[in-house]
Amino acid sequence: MATRRGFLGTASAVGAATLLTSAQSATSATAAPAAGITATDEKSARDAIRGVNTAMRTNYASLKSELVKQLSPVVVVQNNAVGGRFTLINEGRQIETVDPVPEYFELAKSIAHIPLGVYSVLAPYLSDQVPNITNAARIDPHDLEMIVFKAPGDKGWITPLNAFRATLNTAYTKLATANLPLDLENSCDTILREAMAFIDRSVKAQTFDMVSFNRFAATVYPAIRVNMTFAATAQINGLEALMKRWRTLLGEKAWSDLYVTVLSIWTTAELNQASIIIRRTMNQMKVDTHLIDLPTVETPSDPIFVALDNLARIVQDNLAAEMVFNTDLKVADALKGEEDLLSDEILKQIGGTAPTARTAAFGGAATGACPITGRTAAV
Repeated sequence: MATRRGFLGTASAVGAATLLTSAQSATSATAAPAAGITATDEKSARDAIRGVNTAMRTNYASLKSELVKQLSPVVVVQNNAVGGRFTLINEGRQIETVDPVPEYFELAKSIAHIPLGVYSVLAPYLSDQVPNITNAARIDPHDLEMIVFKAPGDKGWITPLNAFRATLNTAYTKLATANLPLDLENSCDTILREAMAFIDRSVKAQTFDMVSFNRFAATVYPAIRVNMTFAATAQINGLEALMKRWRTLLGEKAWSDLYVTVLSIWTTAELNQASIIIRRTMNQMKVDTHLIDLPTVETPSDPIFVALDNLARIVQDNLAAEMVFNTDLKVADALKGEEDLLSDEILKQIGGTAPTARTAAFGGAATGACPITGRTAAV
């Protein structure tokens, strides 16, 4: 009879699935107890084994809870519509929270988002057939089929699109008094005018299609690029000035050990704009391990707690990896990174190949009160 240890130790990557099928009856949690062992005895023994993990997790959580109070210095970044909110934490205290990006970042992006706003109204009413357009091969027909959930000929888009046009018109009539840089004002003017013209044509014709929308989007794209340039410049200038001020406040020694945790939703986690800017201001010898992107399902109710809780997990895992797995550095790297500890073993058994791992990782937030804010949070 194959034991679980024997099975895992002898199964090859190619033959693992076959062996698993034949060994299921011997390894199943519902297998009959061995002779002389009652079902009650077996359950008690297994509960005792589970108790080991419960106790470990209690110890782990206790260490993490205390470590949160020691983390220093840390900058927590919350991505938002105004270019980001940045909080400096040092020696267990929240020193300052700042929105450092100039206002025209938000204004430039607001107008640049107009085509997305129009699309969001029209998308459910599109044809579910991919049209013959330049980028047709990049459109997943199944994705299109799911987002087009209105019946052909449904005119329900007209009312919300007219409402959006009224909002655009208000911005257009006030644009000249917003005191924007001239090039930014001109690009905003173009986007607003073209969007209202597209809406007017569509409403008058009582119809639209993906081709006509693509034509409108292509027309305003050069102006959108101008807005993107202004927004990027605003964010770089505002954030670098803040980092320079905080670096002076902390001093070079403390700054060299700075941790930065960047909270974002999944769609902005890769090459996050704040991360790109901040990494240039950090200790370059440590930036790969001390700049940590934390993608979240949604914006957490207490971002400071979530950032510190995850950072504490990362810091203690970094040390635990070297002390617990000092005889297997590959497994140690897994504990320090984004890999699950069993991932390498699973890949070996199924004959898979691991993607390139990044150096920083994050885990789920545990319940508890944040020592900085005094609040609890759920991600």
